[in-house]
Amino acid sequence: MPPSQAQRTQALLMLLVANLFWGLSFPVIKAVVLVHEQLLPGSGNWFITAMTLAPRFVLALAILAVLQGRGLFDVTAREGRQGLALGLFASAGMIFQIDGLQFTAASTSAFLTQFYAILIPVYVALRGRHNPGSRIWLACALVLAGVAILGRFDWRTLQFGRGEWETLLGSVFFMGQILWLERADFSGNRPGKITLVMFATEAVVFTGLVLVTAPSLAAIVVPFSSPAWIMFTLTLTFFCTIGAFTIMNTYQPRITATEAGLIYCIEPVFGSLLALFLPGLFSIWAGITYGNETATWTLLLGGGLITAANLLIQFRPSAKAAA
Repeated sequence: MPPSQAQRTQALLMLLVANLFWGLSFPVIKAVVLVHEQLLPGSGNWFITAMTLAPRFVLALAILAVLQGRGLFDVTAREGRQGLALGLFASAGMIFQIDGLQFTAASTSAFLTQFYAILIPVYVALRGRHNPGSRIWLACALVLAGVAILGRFDWRTLQFGRGEWETLLGSVFFMGQILWLERADFSGNRPGKITLVMFATEAVVFTGLVLVTAPSLAAIVVPFSSPAWIMFTLTLTFFCTIGAFTIMNTYQPRITATEAGLIYCIEPVFGSLLALFLPGLFSIWAGITYGNETATWTLLLGGGLITAANLLIQFRPSAKAAA
C-alpha cells in the first residue's frame, strides 16, 4: 500500500533531521581525527579511519541489542539479507569517506559525498533502458562542474587529490545503500531489525580493520584515555549513527530512491554551516588546532552548482525520470 501524503511529508521532515545529524558528523569526525593524530602521531591513516568508525558502531550495536531485549534474535532471513547488504555498502562508503576526510576540508567532503544524487537517476534510467532526459543530463553537467570546482581539479595533470577521489568513490557505495533500501521485496521488513543487522555488520568490518591496521594492541587503548575523543565518539554514536540511520531505515522507504538522494543533498548545507563555527569551539575544548572554515568562492560556486542540479531534478522532473 503506497504511503499517504501525510506519511510522505513526515518522512521528508524526519529525513531532514537525519541530514542535520550527518552534517554534524563532518566537523566532529575531523575533530576526532585531529585528536587521534595528537594522541598517536604517525599511527597511519587507515588505523585512524578504523578507530573513528569501530567504537561508534560497536557501541551503537550494544545499545540497540539492549533495546531489542528478548526479540534480539527475532530476525527473518529477508531482514538479515537486507541488513547485511546495507551494512556492507555503508561500511565501504564510510571507510573511503573518512579516510578521504583526512585529506580535504569537511565542507568539501560533505558536498562531494552527494555525487550519488546524480548517479541514482542515471542508474535508474539505464536499468530501465531509456534516456533519462535532457534535464537529467543538464543536472549531471552541473554536478560534474561543481565537483571539479570543489575538488580543485587540476586541468594540467587531469587529477583530483586523494581526499576528493576517495570521497567520490565512497559516494558510489552510498548510492548502493540507498537503492538497496528501496527494493520492493524488502517492503515488509522491520526497520529496527535491519538496523540491528546493519550495525552488526559494520561493527565486525570496522573492528577487523582496527585489528589489521593497528601498529600495536596498546595503540587501540590509547584513544580511550582522552575525554575529548570519548565525547566526540559518543556524539557520533548517538546522533550520527543510531539517530540518523534509524531515521533513514524507517522513513526512506516511504519515498523513492531518487527523492531520497536529493533530500540527502541538504546534508552538505548543514555540514558547511556547522563547519563555519564548530571547529573553533572544538579546538578550545579539546586542545587541538582546527580552524573554522570560511565560505570561499570554490565552496559557494561548486556547492551552489551541485545544489542547483539537485533542485532542478527535484522540482522539475522530466516525464521519463518521474516514471
